[in-house]
Amino acid sequence: MSRSKLVIIGNGMAGVKCVEEIIALEPDTYEIVIYGNEPRPNYNRIMLSKVLQGEHSLQDIIINDWTWYAEHHIRLCTGETVHRIDTRGKYIETESGLKETYDVLILATGSSPFIPPIPGIDKERVMSFRTIDDCTRMSDYSKTYRKAAVIGGGLLGLEAARGLLHLGMEAVVVHNAPYIMNRQLDQKAATMLQEELEGQGMSFLLARNTQKITGRSQAQGLLFTDGSKLEAQVVIVAVGIRPNVDLARRSGIATNRAIMVDDYMRTSVPGIYAVGECAEHRGISYGLVAPLYEQGKVLARTLCGQETPEYKGSIPYSQLKVSGVDVFSAGEISGEGMQTAIQHLDGIQGTYKKVLMQAGKVRGAILFGDTTEGTALLGLVQRGADVAELAPREGAPDPAEIAAAALPAQETVCACNNVTKAAIMKAIQEQGLETADQVKEQTKASGSCGGCRPMVAALLKHTHNLKNNGGTGVVATPDKPAPMPVCSCTDLGHAELKGILADINVLETGLPDISLILQKLGWGSEHGCAVCRPVIHYYLQVSGGTMVVREIEGHSEVQVRWDDQIPLSSYARDAGSLAAQLRTNWIGAAMPSPVNMGVAPGPGSLVSALVQDIGLLASPAGWEIYAGGHAEHPVKQGGLIGVAETEVQAATLASACLQWYRQTAWYDEPLWAWTERLGFMSIRETLLDDQLQKELAATLQADI
Repeated sequence: MSRSKLVIIGNGMAGVKCVEEIIALEPDTYEIVIYGNEPRPNYNRIMLSKVLQGEHSLQDIIINDWTWYAEHHIRLCTGETVHRIDTRGKYIETESGLKETYDVLILATGSSPFIPPIPGIDKERVMSFRTIDDCTRMSDYSKTYRKAAVIGGGLLGLEAARGLLHLGMEAVVVHNAPYIMNRQLDQKAATMLQEELEGQGMSFLLARNTQKITGRSQAQGLLFTDGSKLEAQVVIVAVGIRPNVDLARRSGIATNRAIMVDDYMRTSVPGIYAVGECAEHRGISYGLVAPLYEQGKVLARTLCGQETPEYKGSIPYSQLKVSGVDVFSAGEISGEGMQTAIQHLDGIQGTYKKVLMQAGKVRGAILFGDTTEGTALLGLVQRGADVAELAPREGAPDPAEIAAAALPAQETVCACNNVTKAAIMKAIQEQGLETADQVKEQTKASGSCGGCRPMVAALLKHTHNLKNNGGTGVVATPDKPAPMPVCSCTDLGHAELKGILADINVLETGLPDISLILQKLGWGSEHGCAVCRPVIHYYLQVSGGTMVVREIEGHSEVQVRWDDQIPLSSYARDAGSLAAQLRTNWIGAAMPSPVNMGVAPGPGSLVSALVQDIGLLASPAGWEIYAGGHAEHPVKQGGLIGVAETEVQAATLASACLQWYRQTAWYDEPLWAWTERLGFMSIRETLLDDQLQKELAATLQADI
């Protein structure tokens, strides 16, 4: 049986990661051919600064060497630049005249350094910092010249400057913003980083705009718009990147800033996909490793014909070691309505922590000096957690270890060296590793950029704790983290607390006070706190136990929010009455978290049933009932629970779903998160049991 031919244009990290995933899933599906314009196998571009700084050789940063391509029967064509795609004839052509047919084509053309239109930018000894050849040129220049300027105070510019210092040159970083790394850090963290780098010998000129590069044919210095000058014999330009889209644009593939793709990385031309820095998804193109790998995994499963969640975008984050200093940044660090939730500075230890919120939700985080909380904070940012989760929990498990436990076994921890969680834990246990340095030596995890070292340390602690608690054999990676306590007043998690409250039975007559419940549960605080009081109140309401509790002071019920605009349409005659019926049936129902409800009279309605927590959509055959949608970040499309012929049946199924959510969700758990935790198929099978469906709907009505 002949295999389909898969051709990848681009031998960089994103395209080859996709190939690695395909090989792991379906190694015999495709005949694979890769075209790369550099004369070498796949290497880690983000490690170029370490090569420049003398910490690694070229061989050290090779991700897949020549033997890997041969072992997996991949034909690698190096030193070839593809300049044409014939989308009708389904073949590509290189500048040297080679032609290659394809069945499936992946564009992984990456990006190029952005070269600003500064007069003199084309002079000799003016260069970018993007490839191995650039490292070689910089090293050669350092043997003759001493003064260098780096235009750009982002991560790449700082790393280039650090490399120049290692080569014995004087390095001055010129940045047009008032502080360095202004896209990832706030001014305080940037100032701390700058002071550290100045201590290493780096110099800075901030809030400076370069008017031109001086010199006849070779660079001699910079002239700034304020009239000041800087002597420089070598100029490195590191002001950003530009996606490589010219090939796609010439070939009739839709582009904007980058190559436009959908949630499965498909371009506008059937059979052609794009991944990595050259791809634009929902208006965003990413330049960080993690999003590119996420895209590669989705594309690999798509090409292998396997079910996969669509790619919905990524929360940008950076966990880096900038010239020996640990720095972490995630999410939004500035913008309208952004407020500081936590800010802590330890001048003695040289550490800084800042967490930002918007409308009560965690939106961004910055760590400097100590990034052990990075993974835990990233999780809060990614799901837009309530700021209440930032409250310190006395005696709670280490957040870093919880994040380590939650990580899937095959998830890549060290992107630089492609080391998974499972490989790290196996090495720790089988070889008796005791320190993060030993893990680095044995697995290479954290041995390159060092950004993953906090996670390596957390996995080390997690593995030892598993062993100390009776784990034997190969470490089994749990699918879920150990439950977090509800609050600092108790060690109980949501599941345990909810179960205990369901069993409480008060024989005495009258209405017991909340303090009696807390005393019975061994609570650490006589009256509880603002976090746990509403949790207990809610669980008692929906637990089915016999206890009735006085209204807790300051607690307000979380109820259902409605979106039921009913424009005229062919289906509109029943939509309004169903919406009114459900509003009447559900009014006053306490919810674990606010629930958005929508009734749409047809596909063209102003109301989208697919992005509601519970949505009902009228159709000629009756009603379609959806659950688990979400219109804000993270955007989720609801799944179809079932179809009902009549209003009564639709109301019963929707009410059953709402009640099942009330009974089984944790307090403050959004409905979309509940569907992901329980599994949509499990929920669907439960609700389509006719008898149970009617009982759930009746229970909801009785509870209101």
